[in-house]
Amino acid sequence: MRIPFRWAPRTLRGRLSLIALTTAALLLVILTVAFDTVARQRLQREADDELRTRAAAVATTVDTRGGSVRVLETANDTLLDTNVWIYAGPRLLERPPATARAGAVTGAAEALARAGRGCATVDGRDPVRLCAAPVPGGGTRAATVVTALDLSPYRNSAETLLLDSFALDIAMLACTYGLTRLAVGRALRPVRTMTDQATQWSATASDERFGGVERPAELAGLGASLDALLDRIRAVLRHERQLTAELSHELRTPLSRIVAELDWWRARPRSRAETRATHEVIADAARSMGTICDTLLNEARDGLGPAPGTADVGPALCRLVAALEPPGAVRITVTGPDLPLRAGVQPALLERIVGPLVANALRYARTDVTIAARPAAGGVRVDVTDDGPGVPEWFTDRLFQPGRRAEPGDGHGGAGLGLPLARRLARSAGGEVTFDPGNVPGARFVVTLPAG
Repeated sequence: MRIPFRWAPRTLRGRLSLIALTTAALLLVILTVAFDTVARQRLQREADDELRTRAAAVATTVDTRGGSVRVLETANDTLLDTNVWIYAGPRLLERPPATARAGAVTGAAEALARAGRGCATVDGRDPVRLCAAPVPGGGTRAATVVTALDLSPYRNSAETLLLDSFALDIAMLACTYGLTRLAVGRALRPVRTMTDQATQWSATASDERFGGVERPAELAGLGASLDALLDRIRAVLRHERQLTAELSHELRTPLSRIVAELDWWRARPRSRAETRATHEVIADAARSMGTICDTLLNEARDGLGPAPGTADVGPALCRLVAALEPPGAVRITVTGPDLPLRAGVQPALLERIVGPLVANALRYARTDVTIAARPAAGGVRVDVTDDGPGVPEWFTDRLFQPGRRAEPGDGHGGAGLGLPLARRLARSAGGEVTFDPGNVPGARFVVTLPAG
């Protein structure tokens, strides 16, 4: 379970800086402790070396010839006798004229004299370091010299080094924190810029993208993700505007019919037959509005847009034909189903594009509907051809306008939305749906899609 830290910074820059500061602090503490340990050991070795040097100098004043031990008088007796004990076996021959903490220090000196060599520390307010050195005579140890040294200056030096180290650590931590914030801020500056640009571009549906600028690999990946997101937002906004325009355009005509019929009916008293005819017109207009809303809203709800994917054209067309129920006198032929054609759209989207064209061909064909797939320049082409009456020349300019039909009373169903929807889906995937006026008799619609 993650426990939130109350004082943790809220920005990525602050969190990374805090992590760097914490890591540096732990590392510096470890290094400082190790340095202090090494420094104290080094100072103690220096103290021991000084004690042994002094003991060696004092040993030169001890005469062990003839089986007896005598301390010779020299010009530097006062200097040499400072903090020095001389023992002949267990017997004390000479001691310092005056020593602080005489009992503890003298006891430590006697213990070292019995051992014959070694060093010991007497801790306290004024710590003292003692070392013993034997003075050989006649092949055996005849005397022992014990020297003492005040460790206060050495320990003061170690504490000074430790304090200086902590002061240096604090300065280094401050520099580390400042430099980390500066470096992280500079590294995240392109991210902030990209975020601001993405917000601005998504609000204005701009065509600007991040992929055209050279960036580090991490930011290039982020830019590609943002580009995909912007493309998706742009597609959603475009589809929303198109859906709103289509609904507004398609609902205007039946609403106008309803308003006109009601105005006509209220203009003067009507007979029962005229009222019934008015009701039928209003009901027909209402059914048309329901069909338009259902068709457009179902299309928007399905959300089939320019999503990534590829489709095998032949199998997709065969599945589409197998799901249809053509009239008994009409035959559907698919040519080129075994060709290795791949379209750069999802299989479901391919069927949604070609499906309205096939349904329209079945509606008007007399005997045959042909679906032909073949490669085209940079993509795939699918022709849907029927042998029906064709499209009137005067209507070709309105063929892909939503809700337009050449002959609304010809007995064929439909709201005039299949062809516009097929073209809109094809264009959303980078393709197109066109009408071929050169095919007579009958009608031919051409679908072009990018290659997969």
